[in-house]
Amino acid sequence: MEDLAARLGPGARVLEIGSGGGRDALLLEQLGLAVRRTDVTPGFVALLRERGHEADVLDPLVDDLTSAEGPYDGVWANASLLHVARTDLPVVLARLAVATRPGGLLRASLKEGDGDGWSTHGAVRNPRHFTYWRAGPLHAVVEGAGWDDVVVRTGIPGRRQESWLEVSAVRGTVAP
Repeated sequence: MEDLAARLGPGARVLEIGSGGGRDALLLEQLGLAVRRTDVTPGFVALLRERGHEADVLDPLVDDLTSAEGPYDGVWANASLLHVARTDLPVVLARLAVATRPGGLLRASLKEGDGDGWSTHGAVRNPRHFTYWRAGPLHAVVEGAGWDDVVVRTGIPGRRQESWLEVSAVRGTVAP
């Protein structure tokens, strides 16, 4: 988060995909960024609103990602794109690139592994679908969706003996 804030600068506008309970948005705001909180789950959006935050129900696969203020300076998608089906991720990433200014930044994290599956671990009791990725294929998908300078860090340890991938990329000058 600190790197994203430092590279974007104070007041930069960030589209957060998958805000959940809002922890990351608060930290990003403390670092000087302006965050648009979104989540595909109406319950999370209602929770954010109850806590006094503006938030939108937003499905990055089909909903309008644009803003009246123009393109975003960055996209933050921490542990949210892992719920996107493998075949849909290129579309989502391309749509996020279009909503981001040239030179804008993408930061995302996804679970490392093969295949996909359902899980009920953690604080959320309802089953959630996860798509697992390997660095090479994920790098190709991000780059093919209009992002440049793609870096995929591997082996980031998780809380449950899992491994995560961290994606960093820059919006190219040509829209996908």
